[in-house]
Amino acid sequence: MSAVDELVPALQLPTFGPLSLRSPAAAPRASAAVEQRQRWESRYRRMLRLSDTVVVTLSCVLASALSLSATAPSILAEDPWLLVRIPLATAIVWLILLALVNTRAPSIMGVGSKEYARVAHATGVAFGVLAIVFVAFEWQGIRTQLFFALPVGTVLLLAARWLWRNWLIRQRADGRFSSRTVVVGNRDDVEYVISSLGASEHLGYLIVAASVLDADVAGFAVSGRRIPVGTDGESIARIAARYGADTILVASQPAGDSTYIKRLAWELEGTAAELVLSSRIADVAGPRTSLRSVEGLPLLHVRIPTFEGGAHVFKRTLDVVVSAIALLAFAPFALVIGIAIAIDDPGPVFFRQSRVGRDGRQFRMVKFRSMRVNAESELARLMSENEGAGPLFKLKSDPRVTRVGAILRKYSLDEVPQFWNVLVGDMSVVGPRPPLPAEVTEYDGTVSRRLYIKPGITGPWQVGGRSDLSWEESVRLDLSYVENWSVMSDVQIMWRTAKVMIKPSGAY
Repeated sequence: MSAVDELVPALQLPTFGPLSLRSPAAAPRASAAVEQRQRWESRYRRMLRLSDTVVVTLSCVLASALSLSATAPSILAEDPWLLVRIPLATAIVWLILLALVNTRAPSIMGVGSKEYARVAHATGVAFGVLAIVFVAFEWQGIRTQLFFALPVGTVLLLAARWLWRNWLIRQRADGRFSSRTVVVGNRDDVEYVISSLGASEHLGYLIVAASVLDADVAGFAVSGRRIPVGTDGESIARIAARYGADTILVASQPAGDSTYIKRLAWELEGTAAELVLSSRIADVAGPRTSLRSVEGLPLLHVRIPTFEGGAHVFKRTLDVVVSAIALLAFAPFALVIGIAIAIDDPGPVFFRQSRVGRDGRQFRMVKFRSMRVNAESELARLMSENEGAGPLFKLKSDPRVTRVGAILRKYSLDEVPQFWNVLVGDMSVVGPRPPLPAEVTEYDGTVSRRLYIKPGITGPWQVGGRSDLSWEESVRLDLSYVENWSVMSDVQIMWRTAKVMIKPSGAY
């Protein structure tokens, strides 16, 4: 009998008959895959804990040193332990809050903005508590901690977490520090999940196998790698044990089987560390969903999106500040680019084109000209060679693009003048891609939701693959952004855009 055959029977569903004293119920033991996952998670948390401790201690000590230079000798004479007690108390409270707010939880490791938000939140709460305590006990020295340790420490903590995240992504690209995952569900849903996650190592899910509930298929090909599928009737626990999986991702459940998830969770006890449920509703409503239990009944709440209010006013303020800084900083380089454009292909430096903005209002978008002057008149003869997705027209080797224009497009420098459109209110720094009027005429009722907010210079389409994305994927990303944007997500997209400009992909 194989090791799998010995393991799987012990993981079958419990029976609810009377328990025999000769066969007492025993808690299932963790499998080797689960123990391996727990080890790497524990190792990564230790590294984060050490990094946090070093950063917090350094920030508090430096703040104390500044306080020493500004503190009157008489105060130190009265309380010589002042400069020791203050940084020590600050560091202890700060580190405790970082732990209590779960800034090192496995669920936020390596992906999303929640980790950074929790670090910032824990830091703010820690210094709020310290300020109250210092005022209550009339301790001296909190001012330096607030004005130095708080901002400097927060920046250093976020920078350290970013460095660790990049290290984790590199490990995951090599197949380490990832959740070995089996995807379960109907064929269409399994294919959708695999295509979304299978080629994205940095997301932390290394798909090793699948189980299809409604069809008999041999396997799936993802980015040139074949994903094996369990045989018909084979239990999920057996598949997980055979492929050393520690995570089961349920893409869908059998029709009419309302207890499937509960029974699957029981079956997997000891075999897997996580049971993850995927839902198509999360494509657009993910951040707006929350789970609430009422009298034992789990209820999934989906908050209806709004497109007005204080958050959008703040977004507009951020747009004005960022666009003004960008235009001022780029002004010296704009002159050089303008001269290069004119020399390469005589004609206007800027290219203006009608685009559709919020609520269907048209505006004139401005860019550095990257094509020949008569490019628009040449479009008709190139339509048969279109490589774009959906209603978009794209050519990887467009003959109309000039030599300077190719460089500008590769590094997205042709889009810099759009900051003027942002400043005057036609566009936003972050948002959906600004469509052409001809594209909008082909929109259905769903796609037209992209026009609920202002289009952006950058956005999920820009950092998610650009022209390499399918039309359906670009629409999904834009709709998800429209309904779930936040200031933190905008900042994150801006940062990712800067990296994409340095290492461009899908730009043509």
